[in-house]
Amino acid sequence: MKMNRRAFLRMTASTITAGALAGCMAHISSREPRVVSAKPGETMDVSAFHASRRYAETRFGNIAYVERGTSEAAALFLHGFPLNGFQWRGALDRLSPYRRCIAPDFLGLGYTQVAAGQSVAPPAQVEMLAALLDQLAISAVDLVANDSGGAIAQLFVTQYPQRVRTLMLTNCDVENDSPPAAVVPLIAQARAGRFADETLLPQLMDKHLARSAQGLGGQCYAYPDHPADETIECYLAPLLSSAARKAQTNAYALGLDPNPLAGIEPALKRCRVPTRIVWGTSDTLFSQASPDYLARTLPNSRGVRRVAGAKLFFPEEFPQLIAEEAQRLWEMA
Repeated sequence: MKMNRRAFLRMTASTITAGALAGCMAHISSREPRVVSAKPGETMDVSAFHASRRYAETRFGNIAYVERGTSEAAALFLHGFPLNGFQWRGALDRLSPYRRCIAPDFLGLGYTQVAAGQSVAPPAQVEMLAALLDQLAISAVDLVANDSGGAIAQLFVTQYPQRVRTLMLTNCDVENDSPPAAVVPLIAQARAGRFADETLLPQLMDKHLARSAQGLGGQCYAYPDHPADETIECYLAPLLSSAARKAQTNAYALGLDPNPLAGIEPALKRCRVPTRIVWGTSDTLFSQASPDYLARTLPNSRGVRRVAGAKLFFPEEFPQLIAEEAQRLWEMA
């Protein structure tokens, strides 16, 4: 199924019928893991996520993060846009026996409290992550990333290669596809100061719209009942909570242009960090040629796994797959 990306970028608060939701279901190959319910108490819900939140004081602001596990080795999970660390809840719970798992909220997204005048562009996000790790006394991490978090991960690993043991990239920007064509109108909307109000607010107010083919759910999730109402609230409510937060949300989108990865390829070719690429095949936001580009460019690539039928935010829907791939990569490194 090919997503109507421009409709998403230009959508209004019109009500979408239940019939539209039925068309959002993507086929998931029987060869790939399916979404399964976690054992009782295994995966945190929104209440547990909020209760678990901590803040690290840095010069960039108070960085919100959730942590699971007590291992000496740490893993850092970088979320997509406009999500937050809640995206990784299933992976954190499954991988916490093996790593100290940390999922921060980026500057301008989630529950992070940004310092006055602080940039939220990708270079600032990289420096914020380094400061966060310093604050948490973590010297190196296994890095797992999705969407715009994948662009920040590439910037981080080339700037701080000694701080990354392994890298796992899921659907995300690459140098020759950043920003992707579908995001250009979104950036123009943000430049006019309208993205938060015109694209996100209608979805927060109408959860059926958010799950429709024109919304976040139909665009980025394989299953038509995803994301749940409480998940939509968790992701979008903080971004729309004040004029200042709306401005930060728009600023995050503006940070995607000009291309933050321009000129990064030579540095990636020098990168020796073991890397695994896991890519959803039904994502039409990012190019389906990008995983092969990454595998060719990164000299210590451990190959590509394609997830049939999965869309952009599949790490949230298939946490067991992320856990499986992460453990395999960590064992090989």
